[in-house]
Order: sequence, then C-alpha cells, then structure tokens
Amino acid sequence: MVGHLLNLIILLVMLVGLPLLGVYLAGLPLLKFLQFPPKTSYVVHAPFSWRVFLAYATAVAPVMAFFTVSIKRAWQTHPKVAPPATGYFPWWGWLGVAAGMAGWILAWSRFPWFSAWQTHTFTPLWLSFIVVINALTFRRSGTCLMINRTGFFLLLFPVSALFWWFFEYLNRFVQNWHYLGPHYDALQYFVLATLPFSTVLPAVLSVRKWLLTYPLIKTAFAHSIAIRPRYPKTVASVVLAIAAAGLAMIGIFPNYLFSLLWVSPGLIIVSLQTLQGKRHILSGLADGDWTMAAASALSALFCGCFWEMWNHYSLAKWHYSIPFVDRFHVFAMPILGYAGYLPFGLECASVGDLVSHWLSRSSRGRRKP
Repeated sequence: MVGHLLNLIILLVMLVGLPLLGVYLAGLPLLKFLQFPPKTSYVVHAPFSWRVFLAYATAVAPVMAFFTVSIKRAWQTHPKVAPPATGYFPWWGWLGVAAGMAGWILAWSRFPWFSAWQTHTFTPLWLSFIVVINALTFRRSGTCLMINRTGFFLLLFPVSALFWWFFEYLNRFVQNWHYLGPHYDALQYFVLATLPFSTVLPAVLSVRKWLLTYPLIKTAFAHSIAIRPRYPKTVASVVLAIAAAGLAMIGIFPNYLFSLLWVSPGLIIVSLQTLQGKRHILSGLADGDWTMAAASALSALFCGCFWEMWNHYSLAKWHYSIPFVDRFHVFAMPILGYAGYLPFGLECASVGDLVSHWLSRSSRGRRKP
C-alpha cells in the first residue's frame, strides 16, 4: 500500500512540478500557464509538415499493423471464437439506449426550447454510453462492472475527474486543444468541466471489460511477441529520466514534445512499478501475453472514436491545434491524433488497477479482527 501511495505522490509531483520548473528556468512567465479558466492563446503552433507527418505515420503504422494482423489472423484461424451470450440485455440497458438516443439528438440539434441546456449534453450522453456498454457486457458474460463491482465502478468517477484534470493541466504547456462555447467564471468552469471529465475512466474500463468477453481478443494477443528486457530496472530508470526531462521541456518546445502529454504519465507509472518490482499493465509482455495491454489500448481508441464523433456537431465542443500533423481530419481530430488514444488506454488501465488495488487492500483491512 505504501509503495502505491509513494508512486502516486511521485507521479503527481512530476506531472505538476516538472513542466512549471522547465518554463521557470527558461525565464517564461508562469502565470500564463496557470490562468483559470484558460482563455489566452500563447503557443504558436508549427504549420503542417509532410516530413514530420510521414515520420509520425511511420512510427504509428507498425503498431496499427500489429493490432490489425493479430486480430485478422485470430479470426481466420478461429472464426468461431465468440460463444453465445450467457446473459440477457437488461432493462436498464434499454433505458441507457433510449437516453443515449435522446441525448444524441439533443446534442446535435438546435431546438429553441432546449437552448438553455444545449451546452450540457456531453455528460448525460456519456453516462448513457457507459450504461449501454455495461449492459452489453452483462449480456455477453452475465457480469459487468456496474453490477458486480459497483464500489469500484462508482469510485472511478471522482478518480476520473482528477485524472483528466491533469491532462488539462499538461495541455496548458502545449495548447493542443481548447474549448468552444459559453464563457464561465472559475467555479462554473470547474464544476461544469469536472462532470464530463468524470466519465472518462468508467467509459474506457467498461469498454475493456466488454472487449474481454470476446475470446477473439485473447486468441489474437495471448501468444504474441515476448518483450523481456535483460535489465528491466535499468531500462525503467532510463525511461523515467527521459520522461522527466521531456516533461521539464514540454512548455519550452511544445511543437516538438507535444506527444509526451499522452505518453509521459504512463511511462512514469510503469517505470516506478518496475523499479519496485511490482506488476504493471505491460508485465504480460514478458511472456508474450499482450491481452490486457491490447484490450486497454483498443478500448480507449473505441471510446475516442465516439468522443470525437459526438463532439463534432455539439454546440459546446473542443477544437484541436496540433503542430506539423494537423491535416486529414476524422471529425475534428487529425487522423494521426487517434494514435494518442492507444497509450492513453494503458494509462486508464494503470489508474484503474491502482484504484482496484486500493479497494482490495481496504476491504482486507476492514475484515481483520
């Protein structure tokens, strides 16, 4: 328990402190990075570059090819790997479907009678999504997070809000996205933003639970390439140092280091867990078992497609400004931007594992005489 708490403290200090330390040492004014709500645009983003776009595409292509080939091979080898559902689609799932359809219509329409609430459709829409995904999981396996792990499921909401606020904070140093819509004071902005932020972890982890009900996922990734560093703690130390240096410079070179926003939290978590000899989201790779890592990454990508789709025609929305690769949009997101959801899924899984571990330790402590 102490080790997990220490990891959390180190992670928070690094995420908050290093970017500020970097811009302070560079002589940049700190207050502009701490403005709340953020209103000022102070990062000049580099224009589109074919050279950089192709470099990123070259890095992303093997990863996507791995997922695609693994799933295709599993399907061709074992085409009947999805057994019949063991449960049924529950009544509360149908309520989620109805609420989701209503929320979708209201989010993309502009009914005069709904104008006062038009900018607040994201949270109910995603709550409906979460309910439907849990219902689909229940239908597939007879269990789901919402029903069978209710305490864990509910705790994910406040943790998710805090979790995403850290990404909002890191975005201050690169300004890759900003929000369009009404202007609020600090308290209104905090409350109205925290509500949708709270749906991120429940959505991603519920989708992962659903994906894992399909044996195709395990068939595709359980016997894959083994990655077993000879000196894992040395590798972890180097990766931790690189992530720390990158965070310290992210505000100084935002056009070149913006992608660290998505990968640095995960690198820090995994590195710290490796140094302490604890299991982490990538531990299975040592035995060639990519099941949990792949399912986590794909679940965030799946959610990301819905996030971007529903954002596109909503009144209150976010807009991207990404250097070098801001072209070939799928909805508002440049196509290469979707690759960021893959490491983000691993980070969601890592945080979910920390919450689960904390709950299990607390439960064991309460059972002691």
